[in-house]
Amino acid sequence: MAKRRMQANIFTVFKILITLLVISPFYIAIIYSVKSKPELVTNRLAFPKTIHWDNFTRAIETSNFGLAIKNSLVTTVAAVLVITLICTMSAYIIARKNNRFYNTIYYIFVGAMIIPFQSIMTPLYVDMNHWGLLNTLHGFIMAKIGFQIAFTVLLVSGFVKSIPKELEEAAAIDGAGIYSVFFRIVFPLMKPIILTSVVLNTLNVWNDFQMSLTLLQRKEVRNVPLTQYFFFGENSVELGLAFALFLMSMIPILILYLTLQKYIIGGITSGAVKG
Repeated sequence: MAKRRMQANIFTVFKILITLLVISPFYIAIIYSVKSKPELVTNRLAFPKTIHWDNFTRAIETSNFGLAIKNSLVTTVAAVLVITLICTMSAYIIARKNNRFYNTIYYIFVGAMIIPFQSIMTPLYVDMNHWGLLNTLHGFIMAKIGFQIAFTVLLVSGFVKSIPKELEEAAAIDGAGIYSVFFRIVFPLMKPIILTSVVLNTLNVWNDFQMSLTLLQRKEVRNVPLTQYFFFGENSVELGLAFALFLMSMIPILILYLTLQKYIIGGITSGAVKG
């Protein structure tokens, strides 16, 4: 009994240490956002002597935060909606049509996932500039959709393979067409993986910095990540304002994640099923 009690205590201490390690970035972000510049220089990890709530108002005023949030919301919502619609339909066909052509398409998507963005950054910039899509929100949306399709199709297709075909066959016998079968039978059953892909794609689009820096260079189309970068200048860094902006921009994503978190693990696990 004493040995088991000691093991339990060690395990509890270990869990506490892991928890502290995980929440430490949130602690740093919070104290940085309410500290003055002198306090950030002298002792960065200590709790602030005076809480400077004005960091939030200054961050909003100096960075045009309202426009950045609007641009991020427009690009994220539009991209995620299109990705969800296209990829669920594509994944359904790829998972159900087990022949050479669709298997080839599947492996093309697998290969597309290993291509780093840096290797095609310059061609993407040149093409978007040539097509007149540079420094436009719809151009950024199209680019993000293209980069997220492969990952989402692979994620969803694994889940589709776990759905019994008998449900679709029964609906087809009753006279339902392929679109009716998909939207009335299959699509509702895909809710866990759809919500999982929505969360993951939202995080990817909302937090994207590399593609944003490449395609969104004008002030009027800057999103949240580029607006945060505004506080890191060549000669000065406004850490307090940057972290205040970071906390405000994190709120929508945190709400979405906490709302749908119960579907994420189940969706990813189901998406790993091989047919």
